[in-house]
Amino acid sequence: MMRTLLLALCCLACNAFAADQTDLEKLRQRILALQHDFDKSAESKSDAADALRDSERAISDRNRALARLEQQQQAGRQVLQRLQRKGDQARENVRLQQSRLGKLLYRQYLSRTEEDYLKLLLGDDDPNRLARNLHYLGYIARERGHALRAQQDALSALKQATRETEAQQAELDELRTAERAELTQLKREQANHQQTLRRISLQLKQQRREIGRLQRNEARLSRLLQELSGALPETGGDAFRRDKGHLPLPVDGKVSNQFGSRRPDSTLSWTGWFIRARDRQPVQTIAAGRVVYADWLRGFGNLLIVDHGQGYMSLYGNNQTLYKQVGDTLRTGELIAAVGNSGGNEDSGLYFELRYKGQPLNPTSWIKHP
Repeated sequence: MMRTLLLALCCLACNAFAADQTDLEKLRQRILALQHDFDKSAESKSDAADALRDSERAISDRNRALARLEQQQQAGRQVLQRLQRKGDQARENVRLQQSRLGKLLYRQYLSRTEEDYLKLLLGDDDPNRLARNLHYLGYIARERGHALRAQQDALSALKQATRETEAQQAELDELRTAERAELTQLKREQANHQQTLRRISLQLKQQRREIGRLQRNEARLSRLLQELSGALPETGGDAFRRDKGHLPLPVDGKVSNQFGSRRPDSTLSWTGWFIRARDRQPVQTIAAGRVVYADWLRGFGNLLIVDHGQGYMSLYGNNQTLYKQVGDTLRTGELIAAVGNSGGNEDSGLYFELRYKGQPLNPTSWIKHP
């Protein structure tokens, strides 16, 4: 009965996993189709910010790869430390067993030679003394056998620890080589990005103030959110609502605008916060959830969107690096991105929004911040 129940539970878990993977793949396909529509639009061919797209995507991908390599190296270093401790213990064990074996051999040498042993068997007339001596010599022989086997085991353990340590060290060397290659490529991407910025700087300044372009950016984001909402089940969300007013600020910085206030040189209003912060500063998710979008979007740069359930979403834009990808599950406060000014922004910082069923929410009512 119990076995049948366990098999049934396993089948249910496998089916749920397969269904989740299928839903995730459908979500990815919808996002790709939407991105294709955005990219082939007439505006895309003339938008200065789009000239940054490839380099900013590449920089984000490269930094994410470097972060993953660093995590692997950190895990590898921890394994190496454990193996080194194991090797130290094995060497100490070898030393102890050698000392023990040496003492036993010395005791046997002091007691009797093999010739004495034969004399003991053939010439001792006292049966009690003979019994004691035989017992003593037998004890020493058994101990010597145990000590020899222990010595062999200790040497084998030391050899195994040495092999494992050498293999782990070789793996770390490979990771360091890969990291150096990624860093070299990252420097190239950053140099290309700076050249692109210099080439289109004047055009970017003009386009930042175009009301029509800002409206199209907002419409593009709204359409993306509508597509995401239609593809996601409305589950969870209770914990997110309960934490209203106590959610953490996603990055350590200063909010430079008020929700609903007018944007500079524009008739449009802010639907989120721009939080000024240093370049590459860590960005953390405000609550548990799942990543439903992680890509470059015109007007928002490298953008990450987290679904918190029941229509609640948080948006993190203008990042230099996105560390997470679509489908990743997140804990509250987990590192998800690094601050930047992607998407043609003049200032370094994080663009942050809260949405409920696609509609903007005032972060002031939800976020606890100084």
